[in-house]
Amino acid sequence: MTTWYFLNSGKCSPSFNMALDEALLDWHSEGLIPPVIRFYEWEPATLSIGYFQQAKRDINFEALKEQGLGFVRRPTGGRAVLHEHELTYSVIVSESYPDMPESVTEAYRVLSEGILQGFHHLGMDAYFSVPDTEEKRADLKQPKSAVCFDAPSWYELVVEGKKIAGSAQTRQKGVILQHGAILLDLDQEKLLSVFNFSSDEAKARMRRKLPEKAVAINTLAKEPVTIEQCVVAFRDGFAKSLQIELKPFTLSEEQLAYVHALEEKKYKQDEWNFKK
Repeated sequence: MTTWYFLNSGKCSPSFNMALDEALLDWHSEGLIPPVIRFYEWEPATLSIGYFQQAKRDINFEALKEQGLGFVRRPTGGRAVLHEHELTYSVIVSESYPDMPESVTEAYRVLSEGILQGFHHLGMDAYFSVPDTEEKRADLKQPKSAVCFDAPSWYELVVEGKKIAGSAQTRQKGVILQHGAILLDLDQEKLLSVFNFSSDEAKARMRRKLPEKAVAINTLAKEPVTIEQCVVAFRDGFAKSLQIELKPFTLSEEQLAYVHALEEKKYKQDEWNFKK
C-alpha cells in the first residue's frame, strides 16, 4: 500500500491557503514529498475565483468589503466559490502516478472517488452524474454565469440530483492539483450578494435555480454534521478509494517560510488577484 502525506491545516487566510497548495505541488514535483491529501478551512470566509475569471466584471467588491469577506484568485480553473461553511480539500499527485488517467475528466473521476466515498461514510446517497443532453454538454463549454453551482460538469458529485461538491484542477510541472469545496451549509443570499448580475431578473432567476442545483450536507443530513466528522469521513474516503496509507505531515520551519514567501510574492498581490 502506497503512503501519501495527510495535512489538516485548519483555518487559514485565503492567500496562505493558495500558497500552501502551490508549495505542495512544487515540493512534489521536485520529489521532496510523496502525494498529499490536504484539508483546510478559511479565515475570514472568502470568495475565490477561477484562474481565467474576470474579477472586476464578475464580482461585487463592495458587497465583499461590507461583509468582511476575503478574496483570492485560485491557480485552478472553474468559477467563483464562496468558502464559508465548508471543508476544502486538495489532492496533489503526479500525472505519472500508477493508473492515473491522462485525460482531465477521467483523472477528476479517479480523484473525486475519495469524496464520493466520504459522503457514503456519512451515510449519504451520493453518486456521479454525467451530462446527458446536448444542452448540458453545451453548458460545460459556455457557462451561463460566474457562479460555481450554475452548471453541470463532467462526473458531477450529486445527492438527490443536486450538486454537493465543486472541484477544480490544474496541471503544472507534471503534477495534478485538484481542490474543491465540500459544503456543510449554504447561505444563498450571501452567495448571491457578491456577484454582479446583468439585471434584477437575472439575479432572480439565479435565486430560483440555486436550490435546484446546489445543496449542502446539513440540508440533507438527519443530524447536524460537523467539520470534525467530515475530516474523518473524507480522509477515510480517500484512503479507501485510492488504496493508500495516509501519514500525518507537519511543515518544517523552512517549508513554512517558503509558503509565506510565495504568499507575499503572489497571492497577496493585486497583480495576481486582479490580473483579468
